[in-house]
Amino acid sequence: MGGHFYHKRMRTCVALFGSMFNDMHILRTAADGKVLSQVKLPLTYAPRRNFISRLEEMSKGEQSERKVALKLPRMSFEVSSISYDSARQLPKVNQVSVESKISGNRQDVFCGVPYKIGFELNIYAKSQDDALQVVEQILPYFAPQYSLSVKPFSDYPEIKEDIPVTLTGVNFSDDFEGPVEQRRTIIYTLSFDMNANFYGPIKTGTEIREVNTELNAIVSDIGDTDFLSNVRVTPDPIDVNSNGDFGFNIEITDDRQS
Repeated sequence: MGGHFYHKRMRTCVALFGSMFNDMHILRTAADGKVLSQVKLPLTYAPRRNFISRLEEMSKGEQSERKVALKLPRMSFEVSSISYDSARQLPKVNQVSVESKISGNRQDVFCGVPYKIGFELNIYAKSQDDALQVVEQILPYFAPQYSLSVKPFSDYPEIKEDIPVTLTGVNFSDDFEGPVEQRRTIIYTLSFDMNANFYGPIKTGTEIREVNTELNAIVSDIGDTDFLSNVRVTPDPIDVNSNGDFGFNIEITDDRQS
C-alpha cells in the first residue's frame, strides 16, 4: 500500500440511498375523500436512537415538545453494517482501462472489492395511516431488489456500474399501550442491503505500440527448438491515438531471411 487515493465510494452510497426516499409525500383527506393537504416528509441521516430520545422528551409536556421541536411524520436513515461479500468477488486481475483526457496515457483500474452495506430506514408517524402511506410507496419497488446506476469515478463519467439495493426486512413498533397523556409514536424500520464495490488507486500505464512474436519448432523429444520466424506487429500510422482510426503493419522475418 502507498500513495493517496479517495473515490468517495462510501459517501456516494449514502447519498445514493438517501436520494431514493427524499421526495416522499403523504396526503391528508376528509371523510369524503377530498384532499385537504399534502405533507412532504423530512429525511435526515441520523441514528434511530437520537430520534427515540427526542420523541421521549416530547412526552414530558407541552413545554418540552416546543423545546425539542420535532414534528411527525418524518424519516431518518443510517448505515447499520459493512461486511465483505465474498460471493461477488471477481478475479483481482480483472481491470478497466480508459484513456486519460490530460496525458493520453492508459489509466487502469483493477477489479473492485465487493462489500455489502446495510442501511436502516426509519419512518416515524403519529397515526397508522400516515405511516402506511409511506410504507406502501416504498415496498412495490423492491421485489426484493431495486438497481441504481452510478458513476464510480468522477473523472471518468463514461464508466458506470449498477448497484443493487435489496429490502431484507420490515419491522414495526407502536407505543400506543402507554399512558393516555403520552404521545403515540409509530415507527416502521425497513432494512436494506446495498451491494457496493470499493476500488483501489487508478494506475497509469503505457500504450503497447509494438508486439513481437517468435515462432519456434520443436525438433527433439527433450524440447530442442529451431527458430522459424518472428512476427512484428505495429499500428499504422505508428503515432495514431488509441481512439483514432488505424490499421496494422505486419512484418514477418523467417530463417531464410536471416
